[in-house]
Amino acid sequence: MRQAILNLDESKIREVANAGMGRPDVLAFWFGESDEVTPDFIREAAIESIRQGETFYAHNLGLPELREAVAGYTSRLHGPVGAERIAITSGGVNALMLAVQMLVDAGDDVVAVIPVWPNLTAQPLILGGKLRRVSLKPEAGAWKLDLDQLLDAVRPGTRLLIVNAPNNPTGWTLSRAEQQALLDHCRRTGTWILADEVYERLYYEPAPNGCAPSFLDIATPEDRLVVVHSFSKSFLMTGWRMGWLVMPASMTHSMGKLIEFNTSCASVFTQRAALVAVRRTDEVTPRVVAHLKHCRDTLVPHLRALPRVELAQPAGGMYAFFKLDGFGDSLALAKRLVAEAGLGIAPGNAFAPEAQGWLRWCFASKDVGRLGQGVERLKGWLAKQG
Repeated sequence: MRQAILNLDESKIREVANAGMGRPDVLAFWFGESDEVTPDFIREAAIESIRQGETFYAHNLGLPELREAVAGYTSRLHGPVGAERIAITSGGVNALMLAVQMLVDAGDDVVAVIPVWPNLTAQPLILGGKLRRVSLKPEAGAWKLDLDQLLDAVRPGTRLLIVNAPNNPTGWTLSRAEQQALLDHCRRTGTWILADEVYERLYYEPAPNGCAPSFLDIATPEDRLVVVHSFSKSFLMTGWRMGWLVMPASMTHSMGKLIEFNTSCASVFTQRAALVAVRRTDEVTPRVVAHLKHCRDTLVPHLRALPRVELAQPAGGMYAFFKLDGFGDSLALAKRLVAEAGLGIAPGNAFAPEAQGWLRWCFASKDVGRLGQGVERLKGWLAKQG
């Protein structure tokens, strides 16, 4: 086995979940997904496709009509993006891995902004890249970017900058000025930007296009920029494993070749479901975002009212990322909360060593009352700690 694989950390989120799965008394908020099922009309599109016998291979880059629909959806949010820049992938995770495979050779210098979902930092290591991390800094519960530190880290010879915003787990979001500074700097250094913008629609600040600032708003079509998206979060399709990439048109043919050697293609019936989802997004996403905002606005004040809690209201995403003062080991703390309080939340150090002592609570709950129950369990547990 390759040493790079042996060296990979196991998922601490899964470690906590495995300690509580199968226990009906545990309130689970550990995974980054809503507990609401995919809307009926999306599921029916897949069922009908299977009934029609669409069980064969598709084009490596995805169904032409789905690529066109995704291009139209993206263009409405960010300005003109042609279908020749779109590739359909088997999930957002697959899209990220394909992008890293496309761009990173063994020994390449890669910079990632952390804390971040651990897959984004693991993928360059799997390919033999040399990873350097630049951490956001917590201030009164809010995680903020030291832009000068990040600009200093990205230098001539840096192959790739990985940025996830809105950020999982912190909810931090890049400002337009920060995006412009990074794009301009990476143009000078010749560095590619891999922008994980999966949570762009889960954004709760006023915005003219209803989503967080995107690099696509300011980049040219041939900038060294690859943007990753997913149907999972804002379309309630986590289990479908459907995502897409936006890239320079000059890269698309090679991306099709790379997809052939990974998954060959996304299944046709899941693409049919995705096609209906993107065509009828106004029936899904605004409602999802409004509900998640209600969930956020319900959970955050209650958590803030607890002793020892340090928390800022997240501008985007589906997570409350908070610190419990006096508890050092996030993984041990999360396991204790499962065992002693029946509360399942993710440990902060799953996302970066710098987030030790923090916890991530996914507030994407169909039943908002579950959030209140969870807070009461945490409150009761804290009272017993003295």
